[in-house]
Formats: sequence, structure tokens, C-alpha cells
Amino acid sequence: MNEKKSDKILWQLFKSTFVLSASTFGGGFVIVSLMKKKFVEELKWLDEDEMLDITAIAQSSPGPIPVNASVILGYRMHGVVGSLVAIAGTIIPPMIIISIISVFYTEFRENQVIAIALQVMRVGVAAVIMDVVFNLATNVFKGKSKFYISLMFIAFIATFFFNVSAMLVILLSLAIGISELVIIHFRNTRNI
Repeated sequence: MNEKKSDKILWQLFKSTFVLSASTFGGGFVIVSLMKKKFVEELKWLDEDEMLDITAIAQSSPGPIPVNASVILGYRMHGVVGSLVAIAGTIIPPMIIISIISVFYTEFRENQVIAIALQVMRVGVAAVIMDVVFNLATNVFKGKSKFYISLMFIAFIATFFFNVSAMLVILLSLAIGISELVIIHFRNTRNI
């Protein structure tokens, strides 16, 4: 890759992660939908399956989802340098915003207009999270695997109705996935 194209990709990566991070309120899942629109639909750097994989890894890894996703996305686009650029683009906006809020915390906490604005923003955040859930579930259904669809419903029931820890559900799903790979590998080696 020539240096000019490399610089252009790095700049686009930084700019995209910076804008997404600066305009995302409400937690990690909100940014997933926006990343999908930006990197899958607009820039076409990833396909939907890759974005789903990045989302799954980012969610199941320790740390904030946007930063985890940026590490993977940046590495996918431009190696270690791409990861560092994407991380910078992702963490700078919240650092600036939190720094400003910390200076004026008392005024923000007591300001009725800001309190109402934050309440209204929750509605938008809930809508974006529902969009992420719908897209992820749609992709599971598109796979037409009864096993994966059943696993999705069992995981939902376990977390929603029985308050099973999300981390436990993720680790069990990982164990099931690894078991499935081992079984497939064993069957393929027996057939050779």
C-alpha cells in the first residue's frame, strides 16, 4: 500500500471513530449500530458478518465496547498503527466531554434544562439499542440454524427472567461454540 493511500485510510479511520465517539451517548451498544452504518454500509470496509464478529468480540472482551471494537477495526484496516489511530479517535471525545463536565459538575447536576435533555436522550438511546438488537437477531435468523436461534432465545430467557449474569451467558456460549468446532474438526478428520 502506498504511503499516500495509507495516510488517507488512517485519517479516515481517525475521523470516523472520532465523529462516532463524539456523537454517541448512552453506552457501548449505541455505537455498534452507528459503526455498522459507517464501516459496512458507507465506507464498505467490512461486511455484515465481520461487523457481527467484531461486535461479539468487543462485547465479550474486558473494557468499553467502543474501544474494543476500535482496536479490532483499526487492526483490520491498518495493523497496529490502525488500532492506535482508531483508539485515539474513540477515546479523545469522551475524555474532552468528561473533563468539561467534571469542571462544571455541580452546575450541570442542578440545571433543569440539562436534566430534561438527558432524560429525552434516553429515549433516543433506547431506540438505537433496539436497532442493534433487531439487526443482530435478524442476522442470527438469516443463518437459519435452529441451534443458534434456540441458543439466542435460551440466553435471553436466562438473562431476562432468571437474572443469569451476562458474562456467564457469554462464557457458556463461547464454550458451546468451541465444543461445536471441536466436534466438526473431529468429524472432518474421521472422514479423511
